[in-house]
Amino acid sequence: MKLVVRRLKMEDVQPLSIIEAEAFSMPWSAESFAELIEKAYCLCLVAEADGKVAGCCVMTDLCGEGSIDKVMVAKAFRGRGIAQRMLQELLLLAKERGIGDITLEVRAGNEPAIHIYEKLGFVSEGIRPGFYEKPVEDALIMWRRR
Repeated sequence: MKLVVRRLKMEDVQPLSIIEAEAFSMPWSAESFAELIEKAYCLCLVAEADGKVAGCCVMTDLCGEGSIDKVMVAKAFRGRGIAQRMLQELLLLAKERGIGDITLEVRAGNEPAIHIYEKLGFVSEGIRPGFYEKPVEDALIMWRRR
């Protein structure tokens, strides 16, 4: 599989909104993805696998701290290291931008995602009870500190 990780472009918005609707019970809209392109404080990467949009990740720069707001991979491409590769690229961009500590929330039961985050140096530092809806589930608060 040929994998390219690159910045989000307008032509990615529609395929990402389809992947999003399949992956999440409360999906972002196509407009939400389109708005990210113009927000200077957002870092948005897209994974393209064999020429097809396969996923994306989004980080917000909050005055020098990062918040990973989205990591998703299309079902057909899961389990191939795409999420980890996108996150590695995102962490490099964050470092170049001077972002220090980085946080994220993840469903407490999402063991595959938690495993990836731990491999990249994230550590669970707390729980947000009932953070997720549809279904209701706690979130682990994870940090990667510099």
